[in-house]
Amino acid sequence: MIRFENVSVTYDSAEEPTVRGVELTVPEGELVLLVGPSGVGKSTLLGTVSGLVPHFTGGTLRGRVTVDGRDTRTHKPRELADLVGTVGQDPLAHFVTDTVEDELAYGMESLGLAPAVMRRRVEETLDLLGLAELRDRPIATLSGGQQQRVAIGSVLTPHPKVLVLDEPTSALDPAAAEDVLSVLQRLVHDLGTTVLLAEHRLERVVQYADQVILLPAPGAPPAMGTPADIMKISPVRPPVVALGHLAGWDPLPLSVRDARRRATTLRNQLATHTPRPPQPPHTNGDTPQPPPHHGHAGGKDDPAAGRVPAHRPAAAKRTLANLFRRPPGTPSPPTTATATALGVRRGRVEALRRVDLKVTPGETIALMGRNGAGKSTLLGTLVGMIEPTQGSVTVGGRTPHRTPPSELIREVGLVPQEPRDLLYANTVAAECTAADEDAGATPGSCRDLVTALLPGVRDDTHPRDLSEGQRLALALAIVLTGCPPLLLLDEPTRGLDYAAKARLVEVLRALAAEGHAIVLATHDVELAAELAHRVVILAGGEVVADGPTAEVVVSSPAFAPQVAKILAPQHWLTVPQVREALSGSLS
Repeated sequence: MIRFENVSVTYDSAEEPTVRGVELTVPEGELVLLVGPSGVGKSTLLGTVSGLVPHFTGGTLRGRVTVDGRDTRTHKPRELADLVGTVGQDPLAHFVTDTVEDELAYGMESLGLAPAVMRRRVEETLDLLGLAELRDRPIATLSGGQQQRVAIGSVLTPHPKVLVLDEPTSALDPAAAEDVLSVLQRLVHDLGTTVLLAEHRLERVVQYADQVILLPAPGAPPAMGTPADIMKISPVRPPVVALGHLAGWDPLPLSVRDARRRATTLRNQLATHTPRPPQPPHTNGDTPQPPPHHGHAGGKDDPAAGRVPAHRPAAAKRTLANLFRRPPGTPSPPTTATATALGVRRGRVEALRRVDLKVTPGETIALMGRNGAGKSTLLGTLVGMIEPTQGSVTVGGRTPHRTPPSELIREVGLVPQEPRDLLYANTVAAECTAADEDAGATPGSCRDLVTALLPGVRDDTHPRDLSEGQRLALALAIVLTGCPPLLLLDEPTRGLDYAAKARLVEVLRALAAEGHAIVLATHDVELAAELAHRVVILAGGEVVADGPTAEVVVSSPAFAPQVAKILAPQHWLTVPQVREALSGSLS
């Protein structure tokens, strides 16, 4: 169905091809997963199938890509619209209408389908993706995950022969992700649709794939094979596969069910050990004082920008562990955030109801829950972007929505779901220089963070030329440059591979160890298991669970990480915990 013949793509500003020497065939009626580290060219390769590369993106395409016999070099995206349905990493860039139902119908209208056919397919898609209750809602009022489902639905309704999906579950909660993957399986198995998708959260999708294409490094030729064969050599692998490597299982398990069947011996080995959870914040009764601030906020004092003035120790280069270490005698940040009976109404929607939450210095809290549960709204109230309609919220003793932004940014920084909201300069170097100046930080501080989070990004790269994961890493570095006492992260691992996520975890742990409070809204159960001291689950705008990570996630099938499901009823959450126990360091 899809054939790549010696395909290479070189963008105009690049010295080397982004992808090189791709020679493979994607069979009809199969679900093929495209994997690889961030920035290796997965989105570029997907773009060649839809014709977006090079007709829309520019650059030079060498070789030949054909889809059901049509050459994408000579057929522009609109000439492939009846054959290929495409959803990119950013659903907002996909929408052309205002409401959910209109968006689902738009693609069929463009193809001239009969009204009766359009009506039937819209209803089918609303039911398939759980969107029926949202049919009349303006798209702008939906959560990021709901928008993702609408974007997927809009390419399903024309019934294309090929679906090309870039990170289709990145903004979805676990249950919604399962629903979407179930729909894709039905399309493949029942209708013979060919699905080519790139996904970093392999724990969600690898067991469903018929074949896997691995892009191991930028410009390197791909490898294609069965999921089990590729996972043996892949530098990115889900926890279930990593646990299989650790336990020496052959063949490697791809699903929780496969692993549980083989985990009896491992559970017996671990029975005498106790998992070491993320360490909670230390409290010694002292009242911390704010760290000294240097520099000024400048003109960029929007709290959403999260550029926070703060002291940074002088150093030309820093190891990752020392990036946030304060000089001796510098007290811990004092910020504590508190919400009391907090309520927020947005139009007809009651987004938050009677929410009580307290965040203490050094604590990392994961906000979890279904799409639309109120996670982003809660972060918005903490950073002053949303005014409560009931109750109260304070951050560092201030009421966020009543505090001038130039003062509030000294207390709290937010990394939003869309990293482009923080990026306005023409190069990575210019972004980093501005971040250092805004934070009053030592020159090079932001650049050190970019290198730590995502090595290999050049200074002269334009932010728009970065992948979604690379843009997120840059936005994180900008906000982290100021070491805000309270750090808010909204879906911080969208577009990040496992290696980049591990580096992010190390950075956030270093911040928490220095007394910074962290609240992250996430659907990434593996991140919560690795990092969070507490998990707070929201449903319908209310807190339905709040407690230590192991207690909350192990008791919740929807939010339990893979290792917890495999080794239940024991409270193991991550592969590093198991590795540490097996090495004899725990007793």
